[in-house]
Amino acid sequence: MSRDAVAVATLLGTFVTLWLLTGAFTDQLGGFMILCLTSVGDEVQVASDLSNELTMQAIMVILKTVGPVVAVAVFCAVAATFAQTRFLVSTESMKPKFSRLSPLQGFKRLFSLKSLVETLKNLIKIVILMVIIFLSIRDMFLESSNYLYTDVTAAVAHLVEVAVGMIVRICIAFVAVAALDFFYQWWDYEKNMMMTKQEVKEEYKQMEGDPQVKGKIKEIQRRRAQQRMMQQVPGADVVIRNPTHFAVALRYKPDQDDAPIVLAKGQDNVAMRIVRIAEEHDIAVIENVPLARALYAQAELNQFIPQDLYGPVAEVLIYIFKLNGKLKLPDKTVK
Repeated sequence: MSRDAVAVATLLGTFVTLWLLTGAFTDQLGGFMILCLTSVGDEVQVASDLSNELTMQAIMVILKTVGPVVAVAVFCAVAATFAQTRFLVSTESMKPKFSRLSPLQGFKRLFSLKSLVETLKNLIKIVILMVIIFLSIRDMFLESSNYLYTDVTAAVAHLVEVAVGMIVRICIAFVAVAALDFFYQWWDYEKNMMMTKQEVKEEYKQMEGDPQVKGKIKEIQRRRAQQRMMQQVPGADVVIRNPTHFAVALRYKPDQDDAPIVLAKGQDNVAMRIVRIAEEHDIAVIENVPLARALYAQAELNQFIPQDLYGPVAEVLIYIFKLNGKLKLPDKTVK
């Protein structure tokens, strides 16, 4: 919000009001002056009554002359403010802030960029005002000698004309300054509203979540999933592995499963854990490098093995069933 725009709107409203109501104001002030002068030699009225009457008349004259000017000034100030803020009303500025009493904060505001701009702007306004007044008074003095050859009414009319012209030039100059200040305040507001890189990061964290926290959550979820997977290894019928890198635990229960199911699979350290748990529970561990790699790459956890691996897996199961004393696979075994 540009305070200069508010000041110029108030100045223009006040000037226009005085210009339009000059005649009415003159009549009111002239009538009150006549009343005061005629009451001086009136000896009939009691002094207290005369004083009360003059007081009431003075109040009425003030209300009729000053009242419209003040009302228009207030209206213009409020209208200019709401026009810039789009009728936004905030009570934040009314709240007491002890930081405003801090000498350090005051020193920072005194030597801030905003203070420098405000100082330059006020200097420009003072220079413009002094130049306009100087030129107007100079022209008036150059023509003042002509007042000797004119009557009082014409001289006063000319002085009023010069004063009005001076005020008009001042208003035009201040309108230009207020327009520049308004666009500067707009630019400064938009610049201050832009977010820094750190603010963008913080907003992203609030919207998407802190990457570190999300990573920690995923790590916890992955660790718990591994724990659940390891708990299923004792229910496997066979673990197929290559020497160190891959291990896949399979289960095939003829009365439950239509095909072998992957209970657990892992690589490197996880594979070693699967093998170790299988050995602890006397589960057969078969070393088959191509089949272990294929199962790890193609099979999904807790799902049936891919159809193209039925044959190799069936051979392994036949071998395991023979070791366990089962001479043949059940009827459901997929060949």
